[in-house]
Amino acid sequence: MNAPASPLLDEATSPLDARQRAVVQRVSDAERAHILALPSNDPLDKKLRFRVEATGPELFGQPAAIRATLEVNATALDTVADRLSAGVRRVVLVGCGDSLAVMVAARAALESMLGVPCEPAQSLEFAYYQAHLLDAETAVIALSSSGETTRTVEALLMAQHRGSYTVAITNTAGSTLQTEANTSLKIEATRVGWPTQSSTAALALLLELAIRVGERRAVAEAATLRAAFDGLPEVMAEVLGRIDPLIADIAEFEVAADVQNVLFSGAGPNLASAIVGAAKVKECTTLHAVEIQVEEYHHYNSQKAGEPLFLLAPTGPSVPRAVDTGRDALRWGGRLYVVTTEGERAFDDSAGRIITLPPVPEPLSPLLYLLPVQLFGYRLGLSSYAAAASHG
Repeated sequence: MNAPASPLLDEATSPLDARQRAVVQRVSDAERAHILALPSNDPLDKKLRFRVEATGPELFGQPAAIRATLEVNATALDTVADRLSAGVRRVVLVGCGDSLAVMVAARAALESMLGVPCEPAQSLEFAYYQAHLLDAETAVIALSSSGETTRTVEALLMAQHRGSYTVAITNTAGSTLQTEANTSLKIEATRVGWPTQSSTAALALLLELAIRVGERRAVAEAATLRAAFDGLPEVMAEVLGRIDPLIADIAEFEVAADVQNVLFSGAGPNLASAIVGAAKVKECTTLHAVEIQVEEYHHYNSQKAGEPLFLLAPTGPSVPRAVDTGRDALRWGGRLYVVTTEGERAFDDSAGRIITLPPVPEPLSPLLYLLPVQLFGYRLGLSSYAAAASHG
């Protein structure tokens, strides 16, 4: 007897009703078919190379995608901001993969403006292990670009079952996630390549939502965030143009050095940037990559000789530990690339390569710090495939 694809499909034990179970079965079947159609891990696979090459225009198109997304959702954002401002005890932010990273990135801004815990949760963990704690005073915001990610749909259905207020963020009109949620926000992004603008546009929606809530609650810091946030698409465009040649040079160097594994480290909102950095390397290349929080780096023999580490450390409370992390990266014989704030002096004595980004309030900083790691995955992919082609 075949086991069901999900414990929520077991009629005897599932809290979901028959209609909800049918939804889970449908999205599960479709997701499996999609997975089987993904490119191979062969560096000469034309389908894989096409997807990497398609990532570039979307990556550089992120500022425009953010502006379009914010414009389209102006009314819906007010609806969600009004509902959250009216009083919730807790917000849960669910997603998988890059969507979960977006939730990690948005947490600081949402918590500072809303004044209640806003907890990122991996969709499976939430649906199967945590949803029993939900109630009508909890809001659940679920992010899936396709709107059909099985575990995220399950998470939203469990929230629906428990009577929580649900918000879907999706790139796909008419998707299951959008249909099932109380309110939805629509991402305006293309997704031919590996995810870039669908992630940053979703993050921009959450940051805009946080600021609108803060403005309604008269939180003092809301004006500071608003002043910085409204100009960020233009800042992102400048950063992309300026650092792309630097990142391309690093990628070529790493391919020539026969890189096999890349580490990314960050803390606070930019743990999300580390997660995305590792994801882009794994998507755009046949190489391996891992993310590790800056404190956790020191609790293991995390970096081996010859491995590169991207250290994402904007000015903020994690900088002193990030300095320790960079120092140990070099002590272990690794290569070090530090991304930090213009004018930050903490890394002046580091022998690593330093890339600086404009100053911005730390809760908003992932919109900038995602850019170098996205670029690195993309450029590493192009350099890797060019090297594989030259060797036949």
